[in-house]
Amino acid sequence: MSSEIEERQLERLRQVKRSRNSSKVKECLDQIRNVSENGENLMPHILNAVREYATVQEICDVWRDVFGRYTDPGYF
Repeated sequence: MSSEIEERQLERLRQVKRSRNSSKVKECLDQIRNVSENGENLMPHILNAVREYATVQEICDVWRDVFGRYTDPGYF
């Protein structure tokens, strides 16, 4: 991937993060955290977060906090 394409994508991401409602995104991520901890259905909350422009990375960060980082027990 050329650095020009990478920079263009990063700028698009920065623009989305600037224009989204950050408090709504935080609220959605908090809901994902609560539901993850309680073992409830995550899908409606994931969809809400994506509709508010939460990134996949932000959602995965919540899961890493709740569940930890997976390591394959068979891998040495």
